[in-house]
Amino acid sequence: MKKVFVTGITGLLGAHVVIKLLENGYFVIALVRKKSGYLGKENENLRLVEGDLFSDFSEYLKGVNFIIHIAAETRQNLLNYEDYRKINFEAVVHLFSQAGHVEKFLFVSTAITLGFGNLSTPGDENYPWKYPFDQSFYAKSKLEAENFLLQNSHIVKPIIVNPTFMIGAYDNKPSSGKILFWVWKKKLVFYPKGGKNFVNAEDAAEGILNAMEKGKTGEKYLLANENLKYKDFFRKVNQLTNQQPILLPIPDFILIFLGLIGDCLRFAKIKTSLSSVNMKALRIDNFYTNKKSVNELGTSYQTIDKGITDAIKYFGCKIKN
Repeated sequence: MKKVFVTGITGLLGAHVVIKLLENGYFVIALVRKKSGYLGKENENLRLVEGDLFSDFSEYLKGVNFIIHIAAETRQNLLNYEDYRKINFEAVVHLFSQAGHVEKFLFVSTAITLGFGNLSTPGDENYPWKYPFDQSFYAKSKLEAENFLLQNSHIVKPIIVNPTFMIGAYDNKPSSGKILFWVWKKKLVFYPKGGKNFVNAEDAAEGILNAMEKGKTGEKYLLANENLKYKDFFRKVNQLTNQQPILLPIPDFILIFLGLIGDCLRFAKIKTSLSSVNMKALRIDNFYTNKKSVNELGTSYQTIDKGITDAIKYFGCKIKN
């Protein structure tokens, strides 16, 4: 039985990755801050170890075949690059330095370290990084980690996966699932004019296992599915939940103004997710293709309707409880 060391299992993607690994007969050693933070089921092939991303992992990595590093700092309101770099780069270097004997080191990055495209020509793994994401501290820190791994591929075989915006169950924070609360059970919904690529979290997890088993050293793989305008995504949510709110577009000048307010607040050292960069991201079509992960990894993708339905059911159960 092959062993896999995994970080970030209490998040949306990590929860799905653990489920997939156990279903496929792997023994999982999972890093958690506290064992009580893991809300999944117990399993004889799952070992939880307490620690942080700068712990000594040497004891736990003995006999491990693969590392899947998912844990990251994803909050959008932090003010300085170093706030992201510590977790998204330095912690990667620390874990990588102890991984000398593993077969593969799989790093979960983000699609926004790659260039996006439009509906007719979506971005792929070779598209150059560009504005607004080249001004994102989060994206910059993830790209720095990607480059480090690729430059040190002679030490351990790195594989990088770049998931887009994930939707699904087990989003405990919630993280990306917050977008559903933007429209769910609302009578009036304001939407930005841009769009993005959405992917089921369980499909992204499948893509990670496929990359671990079939991925090529030093390659990047977009885990992506449906390119949708925000308006069309919100319509899907409404249809799946039998709601008919009024949908109204947010004029670009309002988002530009909010971005400038956010820039001023950040200059005053006030944490906020508002910024010109983040508001620009809402006004563009941030679209990608999954052709490489389909053709080279054999990853299959379900309609995003499944991810929305799973997330709504999960959140609904949590609210009831």
